[in-house]
Amino acid sequence: MPELPEVEALRSFLTDHLVGRTVTRAMPVAFHVLKTYDPPLSAVEGRAVSGVARHGKFLDIATAEDGEEGPHLVIHLARAGWLRWHDALPKAPPRPGGKGPLALRVALDDDAGGGFDLTEQGTQKRLAVYVVRRPEEVPGIARLGPDPLDPAFTPEAFAALLAGERRQIKGVLRDQSVLAGVGNAYSDEILHAARMSPYRLAARLTHEEAAGLYAAMTATLREAVERSRGLAAGRLKAEKKSGLRVHGRTGQPCPVCGDTIREVSFADSSLQYCPACQTGGKPLADRRMSRLLK
Repeated sequence: MPELPEVEALRSFLTDHLVGRTVTRAMPVAFHVLKTYDPPLSAVEGRAVSGVARHGKFLDIATAEDGEEGPHLVIHLARAGWLRWHDALPKAPPRPGGKGPLALRVALDDDAGGGFDLTEQGTQKRLAVYVVRRPEEVPGIARLGPDPLDPAFTPEAFAALLAGERRQIKGVLRDQSVLAGVGNAYSDEILHAARMSPYRLAARLTHEEAAGLYAAMTATLREAVERSRGLAAGRLKAEKKSGLRVHGRTGQPCPVCGDTIREVSFADSSLQYCPACQTGGKPLADRRMSRLLK
């Protein structure tokens, strides 16, 4: 799933490639991706892109016409969605309802016929596209917590946020209403950098532990953003994978201590961690498997 660093890189890429250009066609292929109907998707056609913003994991493409603010095309790539840029789009128009990963195509006023496709792999279709007058009209944006890289989000604000949370820290970091943009992969990376068990209760962290976690979080996310800066959209997935130290690396040696990276089930997915770095050398109990075996 694209998380804050990848979506921030897409925002930067699209800012360079979209702003000032006009949307000529917005063509839905898989109609289930459209989550709003007023304004219609066609409302962005004929309008210039005035800016591209990021809200957590959401991309926000703003349009304008004759200096007047127009509708926003808001995209959430979900677990298996992606944005594919084309300097020249295929000449044949996409077939609505056709098989394959293509969900939506946006064409620009470009002599070469440039634009981008939104695609989604797999059977669970969660890619979401909204056309709204203001981004806050998207429910997922309206309930977002603070952005971890916002300069106004201080260590003190983070500690205060954790103080009221009686959940495990792994779940807190992933909760978009608590923190905007951190998902399963980077929460694993942050906790590894902080040398903290994912099962620690957030409210029980000491002031020093909360400060250390804040430092690990901001450093991990900033490093990932820097690694992705300037990359073409098609290279971002590979860059994310290459930069991960524990997530998705079950059975491999920890790059810090050499211990074997372990995996346990967590909520609707799994997490990876290093026992030596994070849990005093003790493997975590896989609680979902334990329940299944009872």
